[in-house]
Amino acid sequence: MSVPEKGNMDSGSKKKSSYSKALKKIAGYCAYQERAISEVVSKLDEMELEMGDAEKILQTLQDQDFINEKRFVESFVKGRFNLKRWGRIRIRQELKMRGIPNQLIQEGLELLAPEEYQDTLLHLAERKWKLTNEENLYKRKTKVVRFLVFRGFEPDLVWEVVEAMSTNDAL
Repeated sequence: MSVPEKGNMDSGSKKKSSYSKALKKIAGYCAYQERAISEVVSKLDEMELEMGDAEKILQTLQDQDFINEKRFVESFVKGRFNLKRWGRIRIRQELKMRGIPNQLIQEGLELLAPEEYQDTLLHLAERKWKLTNEENLYKRKTKVVRFLVFRGFEPDLVWEVVEAMSTNDAL
């Protein structure tokens, strides 16, 4: 066996090792928490794999159900609403930035119970209203509205809640 042949053999086994190492690493990345396909693709791009290896790894992960966008959307919507108290608009924007199809986004947002959504909006509005030290009623309402709209709640719902609070507060 000549030296160049031996070198070729090593690079072939190195490629296989690189592929299996990458698959194991990405599988762990996906097992840790739900991931969008775009997040996994970005991670694979960082690994600088051989041509075609990234696609094979991605397909393997989907076949073995490590990546499931529907499951990712459900987890994302519940987490962002329950933990971060985000509204539908902000959740939708974040999912679009991750390349999630509109149909899946809509299905995910339908998981939010209307009563719970309204209760969360009301709770956040009341808390912000109490914490806002502003004598001018218009400025106070504006600050609360901006806060809630930034959180991703629909402006018409926000204004209804803030107007009701300002009326109750004036009594």
